[in-house]
This record gives sequence, structure tokens and C-alpha cells, in this order.
Amino acid sequence: MHRRSEATPLSLLPALRTHAWFASCPEDLQMALVTCSSLLHLSAGETLFKADEFRDGLCCVVAGALKMGSMSPFDGTHRLTVYAEPYHWFGEMGMIDRLPRAMLAVADTRSTVLVAPRVQLQAWLDEHPDHWRDVARLACSKLRLMTLALEDITSLSFEQRLARRLLFSATNFGQVVAASGLRRRLRLPQDYLAQMMGVSRQTVNKALRELERERVLALHYAEIEILNLEALLARAGPIDNGLMPLFTAPA
Repeated sequence: MHRRSEATPLSLLPALRTHAWFASCPEDLQMALVTCSSLLHLSAGETLFKADEFRDGLCCVVAGALKMGSMSPFDGTHRLTVYAEPYHWFGEMGMIDRLPRAMLAVADTRSTVLVAPRVQLQAWLDEHPDHWRDVARLACSKLRLMTLALEDITSLSFEQRLARRLLFSATNFGQVVAASGLRRRLRLPQDYLAQMMGVSRQTVNKALRELERERVLALHYAEIEILNLEALLARAGPIDNGLMPLFTAPA
């Protein structure tokens, strides 16, 4: 059962501003997002929403992690597409096109999600229409990532794609605003990586073990620790600087 807090504390603002999109929004939009929101508390394994539901609104993970993806029609398993951790925003597409959710979202651990309901947020946006562009910017950032991922599949080796996936996880998909926000220790089980990259767990393990042997990474239970960021960047190859603004080139 979802447990909802009535109001979002303003004390969350500094943490929310570690996400580049939120930090770039005008202050009045930031305040509107926080003041119209509530906090939803989920237990591990609890579903936030299912695909094709009309539970719309703009959301942000503020604690824990969500597994987002589709449900297999054959065996009912959850196909993982995105592993969303703090402070990942989602739900902007439904705000714009008002269509049902495209993915299933399930809490991987005890998690808390900030939820800004569409009705309240849309009413505010209709009074401040210039800020619809800010919502569209969030959607565009996701589209750029999807386009890059599709290009990478056809043009890069698996080892390069793996390095990029780890970098995007460490930087909240390129949305951290400062190097201090980069996470060196990732809670990212190898089977999750395999699902998101469309390969076997054995393939992921072999590549990670090679990076561990070269002291680029250290492997822990359900976690990956980045030991040598420069070496990981070198293996990833050049990345569109608009997607990874912290990194102009390997140091």
C-alpha cells in the first residue's frame, strides 16, 4: 500500500537542485513543483504504476530506486529498461501528450517518490505558459539519450557501450550539475545491466572482470565501484558534450 506524505518539505530543494534540469528551471517553477507535490513511500517490490495506466503527473525519485520497463507477455517477467535513482525525473511525456504510461515502475528497495499531480501542475503551467518549454526540455533530454543509445548499438563495441552505461549511471544520465555529485559506487547488479543492454549476464560479467583486472572498477555484491574515472572515460570514447557536460575530454 502506498504511503503518502501530505506535503513535500522545502528542505528537499538543495538535493533536487543537484539535477541539472531542475537546477536550470526558473525558481518559480522549482517552487511550484515542490509546493504542489507530495511524497509517496513505497516498499521493496511495490508497484508505483503499470504500463497503460493514466496515473499521470511529474515524478522524481528522492530515495531508493525504481526499476522501469515493460512486462513480458510470454512469461510475465519485468524487462528492465531504466534503473532510476535519486534524483531522476520522469513522467514528462504524459504531461505533454496525456497518453497512458509507457512503462511499468516498481520499487527495487524501500523508495520515496516526489509526485506532482498533473491536474495541479497543469493548472499552474496554464497560468505560466512559458514554463511548458521547461517540461519539454526534460523530454528532449531523454530523447537525445535514446537516440545516442540507438546509434551506439550499431557503431560501438559492447565494451564501449558498457563503459558509457556505467558513466550515465554515475552521472544520473548526465544530469549531475557538479563533479561532486558523481557517484563512484553504483548499486547496479550485473543481471540488471544485462537486461538493460540486451545481453547475457555472462557477457556483462566477463567485461566487468576485465575492467576489474585493469583496476578501472572494483566489483562488490550488487555494486560496482569506479576506481579510475579517466580510464573509464577513455574506454567510453567521445560523448556528445551536450549529454555529458561535466566531461569535455578525458583528463
